[in-house]
Amino acid sequence: MDLSRFPRRRYTQGVTPLEFLPNFTQALRNSCGPSGGPNVWIKRDDMLGLTPGGNKTRKLEFLVADALAQGADTLITCGAPQSNHCRATLSASIKEGMKCRFVIEERVPNSYRLDASGNNFLFRLLGVEAITVVPAGTNMLQAMQQVSDDLAGAGRKGYIVPGGGSNAIGGLGYVACAQELQQQFFEQGVQIDKIVVGSGSSGTHGGLLAGFLGNHINIPLIGIGVSRDPVDQDPLVHQEAQAVADLLGLKLTIPREAVLSFGDWWRPKYSMPNAAMVEAVQLLARTEAILLDPVYTGKIMAGLIGLARQGYFKRDENVLFIHTGGAPSLHAYEPEVLGLTGLPA
Repeated sequence: MDLSRFPRRRYTQGVTPLEFLPNFTQALRNSCGPSGGPNVWIKRDDMLGLTPGGNKTRKLEFLVADALAQGADTLITCGAPQSNHCRATLSASIKEGMKCRFVIEERVPNSYRLDASGNNFLFRLLGVEAITVVPAGTNMLQAMQQVSDDLAGAGRKGYIVPGGGSNAIGGLGYVACAQELQQQFFEQGVQIDKIVVGSGSSGTHGGLLAGFLGNHINIPLIGIGVSRDPVDQDPLVHQEAQAVADLLGLKLTIPREAVLSFGDWWRPKYSMPNAAMVEAVQLLARTEAILLDPVYTGKIMAGLIGLARQGYFKRDENVLFIHTGGAPSLHAYEPEVLGLTGLPA
């Protein structure tokens, strides 16, 4: 697939590492009983550019290029109070000499605090121009459009970046990732049997799926939901993958059965900690010195661990975990992540 016809900014030098996790693999096997467990590999997209990386960077390379092509001077986006996506979008705006505004949705009532740490601290340090806080259930597109209209009234031009950077343009970032992985598998002589990826706003999961099918990479993608069960999540992923394929002109119908996700590890609510997440964050930190976050990657890795213990992965299968970043939000959840408070399983 030729991505060169789409405008793109580059925020990362080179490719992100593809690494085997020997200590984590052994620790996981020890907890899996007689069935053993898989060999676990990691794609370090937490090491992408934009303060300090994560999956949103790949999407923003294409979205910001589109914004610049349209003559925008301000990026407008939305997310939760500890949004990695908002932080990355703000970082991209700084790189491009643009302004940035957020609409923050309090999905958990009273969860936004001006003095909070984590990503919220970085919003202030990096100099977000304005934040509009709205209650859960607000029509976020309408709220962002109002911000854009206000800017237009002041003679400026805003560009709305969808939540999570998840639309067909943003999804091109994970088509690029699929091509990058294909080359790394070849160069490193690695045969991956299954891939575990987070499934939230659907841009990463859907873009990667379109990229795999378009490049004839026949490796199952297993989504771990961070906010929804499969009955609600899978249609969003399918829609995103099809939109990306259509944008690329692939003449490809995404099979429904190609979309697979599990929803057993995101509760009690989006962004609220649970005991399985804490175990996952602690285990990877203490075996490989790699940081996960409480909202996304911690719950995604909890899914990988849970599936391994259920025997979903065969012994000695090579399972790849896509690390989508998010470590700054750890600091907003310190008591929970250190196990100092009681949490639901």
